[in-house]
Order: sequence, then structure tokens, then C-alpha cells
Amino acid sequence: MASHQTQGIQQLLAAEKRAAEKVAEARKRKVRRIKQAREEAAAEVDAYRKERERQFREYEAKYMGSREDIAAKIDKDTEQLIINLEKSVKDNKENLILDIIDLVCEVQTNVHPNYYIMRHHNKI
Repeated sequence: MASHQTQGIQQLLAAEKRAAEKVAEARKRKVRRIKQAREEAAAEVDAYRKERERQFREYEAKYMGSREDIAAKIDKDTEQLIINLEKSVKDNKENLILDIIDLVCEVQTNVHPNYYIMRHHNKI
């Protein structure tokens, strides 16, 4: 009876060990599958991102022109603005100098407003 009981315990321990191994193997498979799913998802996201970037570049080229075209237009506009400003300076330089000389040379003397107030109250 004792050997039968010991044999039963041995069978239970062996079954428990096999069950633990199966659980451990199932966990390993689960971890591998999750890792594989993450890799697949990352690849899918990367492919989607590349496709959307390609579509954006096509849209940008179609409706806005290339970046070189935009840069060339900005350079052209800047050059035109500089030319206009230089012309404006050339046209107005002489008049501005004369106006500044007039302001410096023609000093207008005025009595300070507080003088009248003080005189009105007999403080001066």
C-alpha cells in the first residue's frame, strides 16, 4: 500500500512537472508571438508612414511647387524689395537731410507751461 501511494505521488509529481513545462513552453510561445506581432506592427506603421510621406511630397510638388522653386521665388522677391528700398533711399535722401538740418537749425523757444501756472498763482 505504501509503495502504491508512493508511486501515485511520483506520478502526480511527474504530471505536475510536465504541466509546469507545458505552461513554461506556452509562455515562451506567447512571448515570441507578442514580439513577432510588435515587429509586424512596427513594419506596417513604417510602411504606412513612408506611403503618407510619398503622398505628401506628391501633393506638395503638385500644388506648391518644389522647395527649390519656392526658394528661388523668395530670393527674387527679396532682391526686388532691396532694389525698391535702395531706390527709395536714393530718392528721399536729400530731402531727409534738409529736413534734419532745418529741425536742428531752427530752434523755437517756448515758455514752459508750468511758468504760466506758477505766475497765475503768484508763485513767481
